[in-house]
Amino acid sequence: MLENEKHAKSDNYTNSNYIDTKDPIINTLFFGKYKAIKKLGEGSFGKVYKVEYNNKIYAMKLESKKHSQGLLESEATIMTYLKGPNIPNIEFFGQSQGYNILIMQLMGKSLEDLINIHKTFSIKTVCMLGYQMINNLNYIHERHIIHRDIKPDNFVMGNNENNALLYIIDFGLSKKYRSSKTLIQYPLIKRKKLVGTARYASIHALEEYEQSRRDDLESVGYVLVYFLKGCLPWQGLKVKVKEERYKKILEKKKETTSEELCSGLPYIFQEFVSYTRNLDYLEEPNYDNLRNLFFNFITNERNERFDFIYDWTTTFDIKKRKDYNYDLMSNYQFSEKKSVNRKESERVFKKNKKEELTATNGNNLTLYKTIQTEGNGNLNNSRYNISNLNVIIENKKLDENASSRCCIMYNIFFIIF
Repeated sequence: MLENEKHAKSDNYTNSNYIDTKDPIINTLFFGKYKAIKKLGEGSFGKVYKVEYNNKIYAMKLESKKHSQGLLESEATIMTYLKGPNIPNIEFFGQSQGYNILIMQLMGKSLEDLINIHKTFSIKTVCMLGYQMINNLNYIHERHIIHRDIKPDNFVMGNNENNALLYIIDFGLSKKYRSSKTLIQYPLIKRKKLVGTARYASIHALEEYEQSRRDDLESVGYVLVYFLKGCLPWQGLKVKVKEERYKKILEKKKETTSEELCSGLPYIFQEFVSYTRNLDYLEEPNYDNLRNLFFNFITNERNERFDFIYDWTTTFDIKKRKDYNYDLMSNYQFSEKKSVNRKESERVFKKNKKEELTATNGNNLTLYKTIQTEGNGNLNNSRYNISNLNVIIENKKLDENASSRCCIMYNIFFIIF
């Protein structure tokens, strides 16, 4: 994604639980097969619909090509690269009827939806959510990406058998924070505008500095406190001008100590906020310690099971998880062996960068993109070569001179950035 100030505004989707028969999108067929059946939400950059194809249900994000800011294409690229646990699968990306369209796995309710229903969450629920948020960020940070828009809207529960797991979504503002070759972070610079959502943005982000891993994690701290208290001290400031409101929010955040912010809450939340606020721009967070902070508090100090049973979990799901002894924790273990295998895959990929590569997904749809892997740190620093997604790309050779390029394809996980 070419970093641009017009990209700096976060995409907030509002819920829509009714079928608008006047909506021209409803019942429209996209790409000759995906039928829009229900509007799920709408934000500043587009709309989200539930679509049906071949008796399966998916989510469809629409972005008008006329007013496109490149966010959806950037999001499709990043999600394809990050493909892995707790990130929704992409089924299709393309253009149709004046829209950029992303078809992806349908998720459950967002944490914003759930907090609007419950007003606040219990300590146990917040600890289990915090644990998973850290894991989700650990996963994308290891792959040289920062999210830059951490908020309740951008965490969703899974669907059906995965409804106990937390997924991270909306990568429209995400970007690389370091070189994948040298692991050297890009320099700390001053920007012209805030990137993200002011309520949850870090202090450094509100000061308009370049973000890094610390900023994603600091935002998690504010989200968790919001879940427990139902509000944050800088909410409800009566300032009409956006820029002035951002200044007031920054002032309030800076004057609110971690002790004051977390007053009345278990000590672990004050420790989390204090730790993330004091991280250096280049410093690698201790994800294990942050995970253990929540896990040990629940299991050791409160003597409760870390069972992924939340405030909203239905009686049916509680019984099912107990009957089948869900081992959900296994979804979050970071294996050294896997890491070694990944490095070996990367080494082989570099050595054989001229070999022919073929990939398809379950529907024989392939998203093939050639991207420049280095540059100013932005994922879309080069042109996209987007083939017809209905055609399987076979025997596609890499350009002989493309020593710093790689292919992003479905079902290839060891991609090099």
